[in-house]
Amino acid sequence: MYTTQLDNGTLNNYAVEPKMSYAEYPTVWEQKRYLKQGAVAALFVTALVLVSFVVS
Repeated sequence: MYTTQLDNGTLNNYAVEPKMSYAEYPTVWEQKRYLKQGAVAALFVTALVLVSFVVS
């Protein structure tokens, strides 16, 4: 942590900034995995909606 002190005695604390890293485009197998996860999530939400209609 980087700390400075002003003339009137006030302390200012500054956080250490992390090193920047850039996101990379997902590979083909990661894209397929995301597609499968999206399909499973859509089925799950659809099932929840259908169950809520049946119960009510």
